[in-house]
Amino acid sequence: MKQTSVAGPRERLLDAAEQLIYASSIHATGVDAIVRQSGTARKSFYTYFASKEDLVAQALRRRDDRWMAWFEHETLRSAPQPAAQLLGMFDVLRTWFCRDDFHGCAFLNAAGQIAPSDTAILDVSRLHKQRLLAFIESLCRAAGAADAAALARQLLLLVDGAISVALVSRQADAAGDARRAAECLLAAMLPKPAAPGRKPKVTRREK
Repeated sequence: MKQTSVAGPRERLLDAAEQLIYASSIHATGVDAIVRQSGTARKSFYTYFASKEDLVAQALRRRDDRWMAWFEHETLRSAPQPAAQLLGMFDVLRTWFCRDDFHGCAFLNAAGQIAPSDTAILDVSRLHKQRLLAFIESLCRAAGAADAAALARQLLLLVDGAISVALVSRQADAAGDARRAAECLLAAMLPKPAAPGRKPKVTRREK
């Protein structure tokens, strides 16, 4: 008989922190609420985490790993070629926007809610954007962009812009608008497909 593993108190605290903070905010979510949601003893919080900031930062690191793995996998399977995958990532975003539990980018949300002294949380938010940018840049490079770094930065702006607009407007079509803008970028910054070559004209030698 297959045994089902039960998450330990640390994992349950991380789960609860991520769920509550993403659905609400860092400041609106107290330690008591996280402990209560996790079903653990309060002493478990002090056993595994130095502070609430530490718990939030670790929960965000775990979300970063999971979200990036999902986004990369879905983007790569959206199309066979890198240029098409760069457009496909906006279709992946649209699927996310349609979910009931979509509350925007957890990392942009966190960065906007913390004080400048909350460096651990800000560091995780920066790391997430760096990882996302690196993934997009790898696709730009594979697609043959002459300036892959510049193109990736512009596409990241479209990704984050679509996420923000979808959050505020509750309209998943923000992904489609960003996709159409991305099409213009790619048309301008990716090499043009080679035109079908003409067959050379064959001339007969006179005997």
